[in-house]
Amino acid sequence: MKWANLLSDGPLPLVIEPEGKPEADCGSLCAWIAGHLPWLEERLLAHGGLLFRGYSVSSAAEFSRVAEGFAGPLRAYAGGESPRRAVTGRVYNSTDYPSHLDIPLHNEMSYAKSWPRKVLFYCRCPPQQGGETPLANSHEVLQSLAEDLVTRFRERGVSYLQNLHGGWGLGKSWQAVFETDDRAAVEAFCREEAIDFRWTEQGMVTEARRPALITHPLSGVEVWFNQAHLWHVSSRGEKESAALLRVCDERHLPRNALHGDGSLIDSGDLAAIRQAYAARQIAFPWRRGDVLVLDNVLVAHGRKSFEGEREILVAMA
Repeated sequence: MKWANLLSDGPLPLVIEPEGKPEADCGSLCAWIAGHLPWLEERLLAHGGLLFRGYSVSSAAEFSRVAEGFAGPLRAYAGGESPRRAVTGRVYNSTDYPSHLDIPLHNEMSYAKSWPRKVLFYCRCPPQQGGETPLANSHEVLQSLAEDLVTRFRERGVSYLQNLHGGWGLGKSWQAVFETDDRAAVEAFCREEAIDFRWTEQGMVTEARRPALITHPLSGVEVWFNQAHLWHVSSRGEKESAALLRVCDERHLPRNALHGDGSLIDSGDLAAIRQAYAARQIAFPWRRGDVLVLDNVLVAHGRKSFEGEREILVAMA
């Protein structure tokens, strides 16, 4: 086995490749991971991301084996906001989103009370052009933001609002978000996850108040950890956001972000946050069979626009 940094200008991600075998099989990779887990965990904490490249991981089922071997039992996406579907077990397709648009960088499910510590990606089919998964160090993003902006978010936090329909309408249905049509199960989930909710004639309204910054549970490093810039209506672009705001106010959109005290988030703050991510992002072209493991607290990820077929699968732990 050999390893090296993919990019000369930074340590993210660390690439791990088979030595001597150009196409080592999935079993070899699983066995090697099992024998090197402490070292791999150290490297993941140091680099934030590991890219296993040059292995013959050829299916969603094989990716699931690798993911569970590295990260342990995988978690369901219940409560997740992004449109995605299960491919096999708890392996999902990446977010269903128009291919000509970028997905902003974010830490997976940072809007939730319990979020995945690790996020794993698998490239089953690389796109013809574009489609990279850009990465950024969340601690470096925090350090680059103005002190007064950080203070506002530290003191007020972020409130994630959803107006979910019951089967027809804009955005996702509550059945799709919670992966069930059992109202009692939804209510129990919301109570467990500290999500305020109420049922309406159209479906349900949820609100989750979360911190905007957290401390890494292992290293103690403070990181920027929220999706205010992604959830906020302005992320949809000037035309679409203006059209939505003509129909309803910021508190009645299918999805939106406010400060935790109910105040509106300043547009200048959102622009500064987006610029901080853009200035620190690292991207590399996918290759078929790549498996990328991210420390979800330390590293944010996104998606570049693309052409042609693209199939990137995801698992969380």
